[in-house]
Amino acid sequence: QVHLVESGGDSVQPGGSLRLSCAVSGVTLDGYAIGWFRQAPGKEREGIACISGSGMGVPLLADSVKGRFTISKDLAENTVYLQMSSLKSEDTAIYYCASDCGTIRGTMWYPGPGYDNWGQGTQVTVSS
Repeated sequence: QVHLVESGGDSVQPGGSLRLSCAVSGVTLDGYAIGWFRQAPGKEREGIACISGSGMGVPLLADSVKGRFTISKDLAENTVYLQMSSLKSEDTAIYYCASDCGTIRGTMWYPGPGYDNWGQGTQVTVSS
């Protein structure tokens, strides 16, 4: 059973930066894709980043965060990071990592159908 624990969320001002961590146990990241999703109040959970399993992985980022967020992994720590910069108020959400990169249809990025191994998430609030 894959176990994921998110951390690093905080309250920051617009333009600020944060680094979220997703500590993974139960599997090794080398060979396992991990995705980051977020859910803002009143909105559906959406995918924003994914890193493929092989080696250091190939990143995929949603257009809404491209150029501001990066995703990476530390194989020794078995942890995936989401480095966020130039944060905007619309980035305010609970952020979750998942052992599934979900499905992209058009401009929408959904969690994988039936995926239910969500952690508690970590809250990111961007406000002045």
